[in-house]
Amino acid sequence: MATASVQLRKFVAPEFIIGADARLLAGRYAKNFGVRHVLVVTGPRIISAGWVKDVTASLEAEGIGHTLFSGVTPNPRDFEVTNGAALYNESGCDAIVAIGGGSPIDCAKGIGIVVSNKRPVLEFEGVDHVPVPPPPMICIPTTAGTGADVSQFAIINDTGRRVKIAIISKMIVPDIALIDPVPLTTLSPELTAHTGLDAITHSVEAYVSNASSPVTDIQARESIRLMKEHLPAAYRDPASVEERYHTMIGSLLAGLAFSNASLGAVHAMAHSLGGYSDLPHGECNALLLEHVAEFNFDACPEQYTAIGHLLRSPGSGGTFPGAKEELVHSLHTLRESLGVTDRLSDLGVTKKDIPELAKKALRDPCLATNPKKMTLEDIERIYERAL
Repeated sequence: MATASVQLRKFVAPEFIIGADARLLAGRYAKNFGVRHVLVVTGPRIISAGWVKDVTASLEAEGIGHTLFSGVTPNPRDFEVTNGAALYNESGCDAIVAIGGGSPIDCAKGIGIVVSNKRPVLEFEGVDHVPVPPPPMICIPTTAGTGADVSQFAIINDTGRRVKIAIISKMIVPDIALIDPVPLTTLSPELTAHTGLDAITHSVEAYVSNASSPVTDIQARESIRLMKEHLPAAYRDPASVEERYHTMIGSLLAGLAFSNASLGAVHAMAHSLGGYSDLPHGECNALLLEHVAEFNFDACPEQYTAIGHLLRSPGSGGTFPGAKEELVHSLHTLRESLGVTDRLSDLGVTKKDIPELAKKALRDPCLATNPKKMTLEDIERIYERAL
Protein backbone atom coordinates (compact mmCIF):
# COMPACT_ATOMS: atom_id res chain seq x y z
CA MET A 1 0.00 0.00 0.00
CA ALA A 2 1.50 3.33 -1.08
CA THR A 3 1.94 6.06 1.50
CA ALA A 4 0.26 9.40 0.90
CA SER A 5 3.47 10.97 -0.42
CA VAL A 6 3.85 8.41 -3.25
CA GLN A 7 0.23 7.94 -4.28
CA LEU A 8 -0.71 8.06 -7.94
CA ARG A 9 -1.57 11.59 -9.10
CA LYS A 10 -3.02 13.00 -12.31
CA PHE A 11 -2.11 16.45 -13.61
CA VAL A 12 -3.59 18.53 -16.41
CA ALA A 13 -2.00 21.52 -18.14
CA PRO A 14 -2.27 23.12 -21.56
CA GLU A 15 0.52 23.86 -23.96
CA PHE A 16 1.73 27.37 -23.16
CA ILE A 17 4.15 29.91 -24.55
CA ILE A 18 5.40 32.70 -22.28
CA GLY A 19 7.27 35.84 -23.23
CA ALA A 20 6.98 39.30 -24.76
CA ASP A 21 4.64 39.44 -27.77
CA ALA A 22 3.37 35.86 -27.37
CA ARG A 23 -0.08 37.25 -28.26
CA LEU A 24 1.09 37.78 -31.84
CA LEU A 25 1.26 33.99 -32.32
CA ALA A 26 -2.54 33.62 -32.15
CA GLY A 27 -2.90 33.41 -35.94
CA ARG A 28 -0.18 30.83 -36.31
CA TYR A 29 -1.70 28.54 -33.68
CA ALA A 30 -5.22 28.99 -35.01
CA LYS A 31 -3.88 27.93 -38.42
CA ASN A 32 -2.22 24.88 -36.80
CA PHE A 33 -5.66 23.86 -35.51
CA GLY A 34 -7.00 24.06 -39.07
CA VAL A 35 -9.74 26.54 -38.20
CA ARG A 36 -11.40 29.01 -40.56
CA HIS A 37 -13.37 31.45 -38.39
CA VAL A 38 -12.88 32.15 -34.68
CA LEU A 39 -15.01 33.82 -32.04
CA VAL A 40 -12.84 36.39 -30.24
CA VAL A 41 -14.12 36.75 -26.66
CA THR A 42 -12.94 39.84 -24.80
CA GLY A 43 -14.02 42.95 -22.91
CA PRO A 44 -14.31 46.65 -23.78
CA ARG A 45 -11.24 47.68 -21.76
CA ILE A 46 -9.00 45.26 -23.66
CA ILE A 47 -10.33 46.55 -26.98
CA SER A 48 -9.72 50.19 -26.05
CA ALA A 49 -6.16 49.38 -24.94
CA GLY A 50 -5.41 48.07 -28.44
CA TRP A 51 -4.49 44.49 -27.57
CA VAL A 52 -7.40 42.89 -29.42
CA LYS A 53 -6.40 44.61 -32.66
CA ASP A 54 -2.94 42.97 -32.45
CA VAL A 55 -4.52 39.54 -32.11
CA THR A 56 -7.10 39.95 -34.88
CA ALA A 57 -4.35 41.24 -37.20
CA SER A 58 -2.40 38.03 -36.58
CA LEU A 59 -5.52 36.00 -37.45
CA GLU A 60 -6.09 37.99 -40.64
CA ALA A 61 -2.45 37.52 -41.67
CA GLU A 62 -3.13 33.76 -41.73
CA GLY A 63 -6.39 34.15 -43.66
CA ILE A 64 -8.54 33.30 -40.65
CA GLY A 65 -11.84 35.15 -40.17
CA HIS A 66 -13.12 36.34 -36.82
CA THR A 67 -16.24 37.59 -35.07
CA LEU A 68 -15.86 39.79 -32.00
CA PHE A 69 -17.88 39.13 -28.83
CA SER A 70 -17.21 41.75 -26.14
CA GLY A 71 -20.40 41.42 -24.11
CA VAL A 72 -18.56 40.14 -21.04
CA THR A 73 -18.69 41.81 -17.62
CA PRO A 74 -16.69 41.08 -14.46
CA ASN A 75 -18.14 37.96 -12.81
CA PRO A 76 -19.42 36.65 -16.20
CA ARG A 77 -23.13 35.92 -16.25
CA ASP A 78 -24.94 32.84 -17.50
CA PHE A 79 -26.81 34.92 -20.11
CA GLU A 80 -23.52 36.31 -21.44
CA VAL A 81 -22.42 32.74 -22.13
CA THR A 82 -25.75 32.11 -23.88
CA ASN A 83 -25.35 35.24 -26.01
CA GLY A 84 -21.79 34.33 -26.94
CA ALA A 85 -22.76 30.80 -27.90
CA ALA A 86 -25.56 32.12 -30.11
CA LEU A 87 -23.13 34.47 -31.88
CA TYR A 88 -20.62 31.61 -32.29
CA ASN A 89 -23.25 29.49 -34.06
CA GLU A 90 -24.69 32.35 -36.15
CA SER A 91 -21.21 33.31 -37.38
CA GLY A 92 -20.17 29.77 -38.31
CA CYS A 93 -17.23 29.75 -35.93
CA ASP A 94 -15.07 26.69 -35.37
CA ALA A 95 -12.71 27.89 -32.60
CA ILE A 96 -12.45 30.44 -29.78
CA VAL A 97 -9.76 32.97 -28.89
CA ALA A 98 -10.14 34.54 -25.44
CA ILE A 99 -8.30 37.77 -24.63
CA GLY A 100 -8.55 39.24 -21.16
CA GLY A 101 -8.59 38.43 -17.48
CA GLY A 102 -10.52 35.65 -15.81
CA SER A 103 -13.94 36.93 -16.86
CA PRO A 104 -13.51 36.75 -20.67
CA ILE A 105 -11.60 33.46 -20.38
CA ASP A 106 -14.22 31.85 -18.11
CA CYS A 107 -17.00 33.14 -20.37
CA ALA A 108 -15.15 31.70 -23.39
CA LYS A 109 -14.91 28.32 -21.66
CA GLY A 110 -18.64 28.45 -20.96
CA ILE A 111 -19.35 29.30 -24.60
CA GLY A 112 -17.21 26.36 -25.72
CA ILE A 113 -19.11 23.99 -23.42
CA VAL A 114 -22.50 25.18 -24.66
CA VAL A 115 -21.75 25.04 -28.40
CA SER A 116 -20.35 21.51 -28.13
CA ASN A 117 -22.87 20.05 -25.72
CA LYS A 118 -25.95 22.04 -26.82
CA ARG A 119 -27.22 22.56 -23.28
CA PRO A 120 -27.36 25.62 -20.94
CA VAL A 121 -24.10 26.33 -19.14
CA LEU A 122 -25.57 26.00 -15.64
CA GLU A 123 -26.24 22.29 -16.25
CA PHE A 124 -22.49 21.59 -16.08
CA GLU A 125 -21.93 22.76 -12.51
CA GLY A 126 -19.58 20.57 -10.47
CA VAL A 127 -16.79 18.15 -11.29
CA ASP A 128 -16.44 16.20 -14.56
CA HIS A 129 -19.88 16.97 -16.00
CA VAL A 130 -18.72 18.09 -19.47
CA PRO A 131 -19.07 15.05 -21.79
CA VAL A 132 -18.18 16.62 -25.16
CA PRO A 133 -14.95 18.64 -25.52
CA PRO A 134 -15.31 22.29 -26.54
CA PRO A 135 -13.89 23.53 -29.86
CA PRO A 136 -10.20 24.56 -30.00
CA MET A 137 -9.47 27.35 -27.54
CA ILE A 138 -6.56 29.80 -27.45
CA CYS A 139 -6.27 31.95 -24.32
CA ILE A 140 -4.32 35.19 -24.02
CA PRO A 141 -4.39 36.43 -20.40
CA THR A 142 -4.13 40.18 -19.79
CA THR A 143 -3.80 39.97 -16.00
CA ALA A 144 -1.34 38.18 -13.73
CA GLY A 145 -3.72 36.55 -11.35
CA THR A 146 -6.64 34.39 -12.38
CA GLY A 147 -4.84 31.39 -13.87
CA ALA A 148 -7.92 30.74 -16.00
CA ASP A 149 -5.70 30.40 -19.07
CA VAL A 150 -4.16 27.17 -17.74
CA SER A 151 -6.80 25.77 -15.38
CA GLN A 152 -9.62 23.25 -15.58
CA PHE A 153 -11.97 25.67 -13.77
CA ALA A 154 -14.64 28.03 -15.10
CA ILE A 155 -16.61 30.26 -12.73
CA ILE A 156 -19.98 31.51 -14.01
CA ASN A 157 -22.52 33.74 -12.25
CA ASP A 158 -25.91 32.04 -11.95
CA THR A 159 -28.03 35.18 -12.03
CA GLY A 160 -31.21 33.35 -11.01
CA ARG A 161 -29.76 32.03 -7.76
CA ARG A 162 -27.29 34.93 -7.32
CA VAL A 163 -24.38 32.56 -6.82
CA LYS A 164 -21.22 31.76 -8.72
CA ILE A 165 -21.01 28.17 -9.90
CA ALA A 166 -17.80 26.26 -10.50
CA ILE A 167 -17.43 24.05 -13.56
CA ILE A 168 -14.38 21.80 -13.14
CA SER A 169 -13.34 19.53 -15.99
CA LYS A 170 -10.19 18.62 -17.90
CA MET A 171 -12.33 19.18 -21.02
CA ILE A 172 -12.09 22.95 -20.48
CA VAL A 173 -8.32 23.18 -20.12
CA PRO A 174 -7.41 25.53 -23.01
CA ASP A 175 -5.53 24.04 -25.95
CA ILE A 176 -2.84 26.72 -25.72
CA ALA A 177 -2.14 29.75 -23.56
CA LEU A 178 -0.14 32.62 -25.05
CA ILE A 179 1.19 34.29 -21.90
CA ASP A 180 2.40 37.76 -22.79
CA PRO A 181 3.53 40.37 -20.21
CA VAL A 182 3.17 43.29 -22.64
CA PRO A 183 -0.64 43.76 -22.34
CA LEU A 184 -0.24 44.05 -18.57
CA THR A 185 1.55 47.38 -19.03
CA THR A 186 -1.86 49.07 -19.45
CA LEU A 187 -3.34 47.38 -16.36
CA SER A 188 -4.27 49.84 -13.60
CA PRO A 189 -2.51 49.65 -10.22
CA GLU A 190 -5.83 48.65 -8.64
CA LEU A 191 -6.37 45.71 -11.01
CA THR A 192 -2.69 44.80 -10.69
CA ALA A 193 -3.18 44.51 -6.93
CA HIS A 194 -6.50 42.65 -7.05
CA THR A 195 -5.39 40.09 -9.63
CA GLY A 196 -1.96 39.63 -8.07
CA LEU A 197 -3.50 38.96 -4.66
CA ASP A 198 -5.82 36.49 -6.39
CA ALA A 199 -2.73 34.61 -7.62
CA ILE A 200 -1.24 34.59 -4.12
CA THR A 201 -4.54 33.25 -2.78
CA HIS A 202 -4.48 30.50 -5.41
CA SER A 203 -1.02 29.43 -4.30
CA VAL A 204 -1.73 29.61 -0.58
CA GLU A 205 -4.92 27.58 -0.94
CA ALA A 206 -3.31 25.03 -3.27
CA TYR A 207 -0.37 24.61 -0.86
CA VAL A 208 -2.59 23.86 2.15
CA SER A 209 -5.23 21.94 0.15
CA ASN A 210 -5.95 18.37 1.23
CA ALA A 211 -5.44 17.44 -2.46
CA SER A 212 -1.97 18.99 -2.72
CA SER A 213 1.01 17.02 -4.00
CA PRO A 214 4.80 17.43 -4.25
CA VAL A 215 4.38 18.87 -7.75
CA THR A 216 1.75 21.47 -6.82
CA ASP A 217 3.68 22.31 -3.64
CA ILE A 218 6.73 23.32 -5.70
CA GLN A 219 4.58 25.41 -8.02
CA ALA A 220 2.74 27.11 -5.15
CA ARG A 221 5.87 27.98 -3.17
CA GLU A 222 7.70 29.43 -6.16
CA SER A 223 4.60 31.39 -7.15
CA ILE A 224 4.36 32.96 -3.68
CA ARG A 225 8.07 33.85 -3.77
CA LEU A 226 7.79 35.46 -7.20
CA MET A 227 4.66 37.43 -6.38
CA LYS A 228 6.07 38.67 -3.05
CA GLU A 229 9.20 39.91 -4.85
CA HIS A 230 7.71 41.31 -8.07
CA LEU A 231 4.05 42.22 -7.49
CA PRO A 232 4.81 45.37 -5.42
CA ALA A 233 7.31 46.48 -8.10
CA ALA A 234 4.73 45.94 -10.88
CA TYR A 235 2.19 47.87 -8.79
CA ARG A 236 4.62 50.81 -8.44
CA ASP A 237 5.89 50.67 -12.04
CA PRO A 238 3.05 49.36 -14.24
CA ALA A 239 4.97 49.88 -17.49
CA SER A 240 7.85 47.56 -16.55
CA VAL A 241 7.67 44.56 -18.90
CA GLU A 242 10.35 42.86 -16.78
CA GLU A 243 8.33 43.04 -13.57
CA ARG A 244 5.15 42.09 -15.43
CA TYR A 245 6.94 39.04 -16.85
CA HIS A 246 7.84 37.77 -13.39
CA THR A 247 4.28 38.25 -12.15
CA MET A 248 3.03 36.33 -15.21
CA ILE A 249 5.26 33.40 -14.24
CA GLY A 250 3.91 33.66 -10.70
CA SER A 251 0.34 33.63 -11.99
CA LEU A 252 1.08 30.71 -14.33
CA LEU A 253 2.53 28.59 -11.52
CA ALA A 254 -0.38 29.48 -9.24
CA GLY A 255 -2.84 28.49 -11.97
CA LEU A 256 -1.17 25.12 -12.51
CA ALA A 257 -1.06 24.53 -8.74
CA PHE A 258 -4.71 25.22 -8.00
CA SER A 259 -5.95 23.56 -11.19
CA ASN A 260 -4.48 20.30 -9.88
CA ALA A 261 -4.77 20.73 -6.09
CA SER A 262 -8.00 22.77 -6.04
CA LEU A 263 -8.70 25.59 -3.58
CA GLY A 264 -10.36 26.18 -0.22
CA ALA A 265 -12.54 28.35 1.97
CA VAL A 266 -11.26 31.71 0.70
CA HIS A 267 -12.52 30.96 -2.79
CA ALA A 268 -15.74 29.36 -1.56
CA MET A 269 -16.52 32.53 0.38
CA ALA A 270 -15.37 34.86 -2.40
CA HIS A 271 -17.54 33.02 -4.94
CA SER A 272 -20.52 33.56 -2.66
CA LEU A 273 -19.74 37.29 -2.41
CA GLY A 274 -19.27 37.59 -6.17
CA GLY A 275 -22.55 35.91 -6.98
CA TYR A 276 -24.64 37.56 -4.26
CA SER A 277 -23.21 41.08 -4.26
CA ASP A 278 -21.33 41.21 -7.60
CA LEU A 279 -18.06 42.21 -5.91
CA PRO A 280 -14.56 42.04 -7.48
CA HIS A 281 -13.22 38.51 -7.07
CA GLY A 282 -9.58 39.36 -6.40
CA GLU A 283 -10.47 42.00 -3.84
CA CYS A 284 -12.78 39.58 -2.01
CA ASN A 285 -9.99 37.01 -1.85
CA ALA A 286 -7.58 39.63 -0.55
CA LEU A 287 -9.94 40.68 2.25
CA LEU A 288 -10.70 37.11 3.33
CA LEU A 289 -7.30 35.42 3.01
CA GLU A 290 -5.74 36.43 6.34
CA HIS A 291 -8.91 35.51 8.28
CA VAL A 292 -9.23 32.07 6.67
CA ALA A 293 -5.50 31.43 7.19
CA GLU A 294 -5.88 32.25 10.88
CA PHE A 295 -8.81 29.81 11.14
CA ASN A 296 -7.04 27.03 9.18
CA PHE A 297 -3.57 27.41 10.69
CA ASP A 298 -3.78 24.65 13.29
CA ALA A 299 -4.83 22.08 10.66
CA CYS A 300 -1.53 22.43 8.76
CA PRO A 301 0.89 24.61 10.73
CA GLU A 302 3.96 23.42 8.84
CA GLN A 303 2.60 24.59 5.48
CA TYR A 304 1.32 27.90 6.80
CA THR A 305 4.62 28.55 8.62
CA ALA A 306 6.47 28.01 5.33
CA ILE A 307 4.13 30.50 3.64
CA GLY A 308 4.79 32.99 6.43
CA HIS A 309 8.55 32.68 5.85
CA LEU A 310 8.10 33.30 2.12
CA LEU A 311 6.04 36.42 2.81
CA ARG A 312 8.18 37.72 5.66
CA SER A 313 9.29 41.32 5.33
CA PRO A 314 12.97 42.10 5.98
CA GLY A 315 13.65 42.90 9.62
CA SER A 316 10.40 41.42 10.97
CA GLY A 317 11.87 38.17 12.32
CA GLY A 318 11.33 37.44 15.99
CA THR A 319 8.80 40.21 16.60
CA PHE A 320 5.70 37.99 16.76
CA PRO A 321 4.53 35.59 19.49
CA GLY A 322 4.14 32.73 16.99
CA ALA A 323 4.14 31.64 13.36
CA LYS A 324 0.39 32.17 13.01
CA GLU A 325 0.65 35.81 14.07
CA GLU A 326 3.57 36.38 11.70
CA LEU A 327 1.64 34.86 8.79
CA VAL A 328 -1.50 36.94 9.42
CA HIS A 329 0.59 40.10 9.81
CA SER A 330 2.51 39.39 6.58
CA LEU A 331 -0.69 38.81 4.59
CA HIS A 332 -2.26 41.95 6.05
CA THR A 333 0.84 44.07 5.39
CA LEU A 334 1.22 42.88 1.80
CA ARG A 335 -2.45 43.58 1.07
CA GLU A 336 -2.29 47.10 2.49
CA SER A 337 1.00 47.84 0.71
CA LEU A 338 -0.89 47.23 -2.54
CA GLY A 339 -3.58 49.74 -1.65
CA VAL A 340 -6.24 47.22 -0.59
CA THR A 341 -7.10 48.82 2.74
CA ASP A 342 -10.88 48.48 2.84
CA ARG A 343 -13.10 45.93 4.53
CA LEU A 344 -16.15 44.02 3.28
CA SER A 345 -18.41 46.62 4.91
CA ASP A 346 -16.77 49.28 2.71
CA LEU A 347 -17.93 47.24 -0.30
CA GLY A 348 -21.54 47.32 0.90
CA VAL A 349 -21.70 43.97 2.71
CA THR A 350 -23.78 44.12 5.90
CA LYS A 351 -24.24 41.81 8.85
CA LYS A 352 -27.70 40.85 7.64
CA ASP A 353 -26.17 39.50 4.41
CA ILE A 354 -23.94 37.03 6.25
CA PRO A 355 -26.39 34.12 6.82
CA GLU A 356 -27.23 33.93 3.11
CA LEU A 357 -23.58 34.36 2.07
CA ALA A 358 -22.50 31.60 4.45
CA LYS A 359 -25.17 29.17 3.17
CA LYS A 360 -23.99 29.65 -0.41
CA ALA A 361 -20.30 29.32 0.56
CA LEU A 362 -20.99 26.08 2.43
CA ARG A 363 -22.24 24.51 -0.82
CA ASP A 364 -19.25 25.61 -2.92
CA PRO A 365 -17.09 22.70 -4.20
CA CYS A 366 -13.88 24.52 -3.22
CA LEU A 367 -14.74 23.90 0.44
CA ALA A 368 -14.15 20.16 -0.05
CA THR A 369 -10.38 20.67 -0.22
CA ASN A 370 -10.06 23.19 2.60
CA PRO A 371 -7.62 21.70 5.15
CA LYS A 372 -10.03 22.18 8.06
CA LYS A 373 -13.69 21.19 8.10
CA MET A 374 -15.94 24.24 8.41
CA THR A 375 -19.42 24.64 9.80
CA LEU A 376 -21.93 27.28 8.79
CA GLU A 377 -21.14 29.12 12.02
CA ASP A 378 -17.39 29.09 11.25
CA ILE A 379 -18.03 30.72 7.88
CA GLU A 380 -20.34 33.31 9.41
CA ARG A 381 -17.68 34.24 12.00
CA ILE A 382 -15.01 34.70 9.32
CA TYR A 383 -17.29 36.96 7.26
CA GLU A 384 -17.95 38.98 10.43
CA ARG A 385 -14.22 39.37 11.08
CA ALA A 386 -13.74 40.68 7.54
CA LEU A 387 -16.62 43.20 7.77
